[in-house]
Order: sequence, then C-alpha cells, then structure tokens
Amino acid sequence: MSGRRRLPVPHTLRARLTFALVVLLAVSCAAVGLAAVVELNGFLIGRLDQQLTQAGNRFPESLEHGGRPPDDHDGDERGDTRRQVTGTFGARRVGDRVTNAAVVGPGGVTPVVLNSGDVEQLVTVAQDDRGHTVRLSALDTYRVMASRGADGDVLITGLPLEPVEAAVHRLELVAGIVFGAALTVTGVAGALWVRWALRPLRRVTATATRVSELPLASGEVTLPPRALDADPRSEVGQVAGAFDRMLGHVEDALTKRHASEERLRSFAADASHELRTPVASVRGHAELALLHPAPVPPEITRALRRIAAESGRMGEMVDEMLLLARLDAGRPLERGPVDLTRLVLDAVTDARAAGPGHRWTLELPQEPVVVTGDEHRLHQVVGNLLANARLHTPAGTQVTVFLEEEGTSAVLRVHDDGPGVPEDVQPGVFERFTRAEHRRRPGAVGGGAGLGLSIVAAVAQAHGGSVELRSKPGSTTFTVRLSTG
Repeated sequence: MSGRRRLPVPHTLRARLTFALVVLLAVSCAAVGLAAVVELNGFLIGRLDQQLTQAGNRFPESLEHGGRPPDDHDGDERGDTRRQVTGTFGARRVGDRVTNAAVVGPGGVTPVVLNSGDVEQLVTVAQDDRGHTVRLSALDTYRVMASRGADGDVLITGLPLEPVEAAVHRLELVAGIVFGAALTVTGVAGALWVRWALRPLRRVTATATRVSELPLASGEVTLPPRALDADPRSEVGQVAGAFDRMLGHVEDALTKRHASEERLRSFAADASHELRTPVASVRGHAELALLHPAPVPPEITRALRRIAAESGRMGEMVDEMLLLARLDAGRPLERGPVDLTRLVLDAVTDARAAGPGHRWTLELPQEPVVVTGDEHRLHQVVGNLLANARLHTPAGTQVTVFLEEEGTSAVLRVHDDGPGVPEDVQPGVFERFTRAEHRRRPGAVGGGAGLGLSIVAAVAQAHGGSVELRSKPGSTTFTVRLSTG
C-alpha cells in the first residue's frame, strides 16, 4: 500500500469543480460516442446481411463443376457473375472440405487459396440464413452466409467488412476530435465560469486572511472593510453573509473588550496612584510608633512590626501594579545605552546577599553587552528573575546566569536545577497574579503577589524583546532577548 502512487487530486474548490465538470462531460461524450459507434456498426452490418440475402447463392452456384458456370443454355450465368459486387466471396463446402473458393475482382473471378484455419472457420458457419463474421487469411474480414445447395452441398456467400470498419473508424476519429475539442473548450470556459462564480468566496478568504493576521489578543483592533456583495440566494452568498455577520459580532466583542480593558487599566492606575500615599503613611506611622521611647508591650511591638512589613509589601505591590498599568497604556520608557554586563553583576551580587543558601554562578562575555533601553526597568527584569529563582527553589540550588550576544540580540538566561515549574502552570506563568511557589518549593509560604514575571514580560515587550520559559524537573531556564540596535 505504501508503495502505490496515488492519483493527483485537485485541492482548491475551483479546481475540483472544473475537474468534476470536465470528467462528467468526458463520461457523457464517451457514452454518446460508444452508443453511436455501436449503433452505426450494427446498422451497417445489418445492411450487409441484407445484401447477402439479396445476392443469394448465384455466385457460389457458379463455382460448381470446377468453377465453370452450369450450362443450362439460358445465357444468364455470366450475367449473374458480372452483377456481383467487387469483393464478393463464394465457396462450396462438401462435408468438412471446401472444394471451391473464389472472389470477384475488378478483372473477373479469382480463385482463393484457403489454409486450414480458413477452412475450419468456413466449415463451422451454420446454415441458418444469418450473417457470420470470419477472417480469411488470403483476403480480410468477411461477413458470410451459408445455405444448402441443390447437390447436397453447402454454398457460402460473403461480402467484405472493410467498408463497414472504415466507416466505423471514421466515426471514431471524428467523434474523438469533436469531443476532444469540446472537452478543451468546456474545461477553459468552465474554469473561467467557476472563477467568476466564486469571486465572493475569494473575497471572504482574503478578508479572513487579513483578520487572521491582526493582533486580536491585545489592544484596539480595527477589522478590515466587509464589502462582501453576493447573491444571498446562492450558497456562496450565504457563506459571505454569515461571515460578514460573524465579523460584526467579533468587532463588537473586541470593542467592548477594549473598552473594558481601558477602564480596568485606568482603574488600576488610579487606584495604585491613590494608594501610594496612604500605604506610605501607614508604614511611616508604624515605624514612628516603633521608635517611641516609652515602654510598649511585646504584643504591640510585634503588631507594629507586622504592620510596617505588610505595608512595605503592599507598597511594592502598588508600585508594581502602577508600573504594569503604565506599560499597558503604552507610556514610553527612558531610552539610553545600558551596560547589561554591569547590570547583571550588580543584580547577582544583590541576590547572593539575599539568598546565601543558593549557589550563584555567572557566565559573561569578554566584551560588555550594551543595549538601548530603560536601565532601571531592565535592572528590575534581572532582579525579578533572580528573585524568582531564589524564592521558588530550595536552599543549595545552583542558579547560573548567562549573558551573550547572538547577532543583533542580547540574550540573558537564568537557569536553575530546582524542581521546575509545574506543567499546568507554564502556559500562564507570565500572566499576572500567577503563583506556584507552594508546588515548586515544598514548605514555601508567603511570597510575592505573582506580578514579578508579568513585569519581566511587559518590560521585555516594551523594549521590543521577548521572554520564554523552558522547564522540567531539575532544569528551568528563563530566556530574555533584547535588541542591541
């Protein structure tokens, strides 16, 4: 089965319709041609049988007595011979032998020498006054008829089938030429007609292609115009109309989604901005209370310290939410040369101090890697990746930071040999408020708000770069790519 070659099948609807039209016409032409050839052949053979019946036994009777016409002194024998059609065959059969055989030629009667095969065919011709087809080696294909003679012998008369075969072959040739031309013209005209009939479908395809290339998942999207004019009574028109209505619903949904996202971003930005002051105030009052010289009960001291710590954590969360809101709003970042090599060195030094239980290693290029961007935000990217590796892996984990240039891109990789990110979390690991530290590191508590990696993705995208994750147990790698141009 695997070695068999399949027939080529048209893939496009236009090609299939044209192919089906040509195939149907070819089958119809073949049926008409076959019927015409069979009918003409039968008609001409029937006429030939009528001629044999009319000719009777006059010519084979003249072959009796060694080929001499019977002498009845009426003077008609030679006239009967002359009245025979050129090519008429006559034979006299006695038992299983053919005693005489001749054919009428342009110059008169010519004896025919028959071989054993010819004799065998003539012997088997039935005496039923019906035509039979035999092929004589000395002549050609003949239509013969046998009847009993006056002397108890069998007289055989035949006429050549060559005129019938020539007429049938002529019809086959003419039908082949005419049907071939009809198929060619029909194929070209059918292809043009199908192309014209499927114009609305091509417009639907072109519109669908343009829609598929739009970034529907983010931001405000303007769908292409939908001037899909087509007859609604046709199947193609119904498809075009349904597609047009579907695009209208999609556009309405995208517009509502964009408006909702804009309101959410505005709310997040406003709320974050307004919360910064009261959170800072709460933290300041807690720290001020802790500095009071008067004796304070231990329970109150612990409560004030928790208030200060949680308010600090809340302040960081508010700052992160405000940053994401500004990035979502498309606010431009600072643009300047940033030495990623120095930035990575500083971030790893801070990580060693914050996580002494981890093993931190660096692999840096010989020359500094410089990109254009916001230094503070890029430092935040590296810091968040290192904090993610420190907070979500157990002590003793090896964390390696790679920095290199690949073409026109700077590539930063943070690899750890910890337990890895669960497979069900990986697709949404860069979404906001995604937290999986209780599964990455057994016994982990607390942690961030799940905004660190979303900030990494947002800042990288704002710099025209990208970030990706590859993780399995024992190997987790975050890769950030930034343009050095």
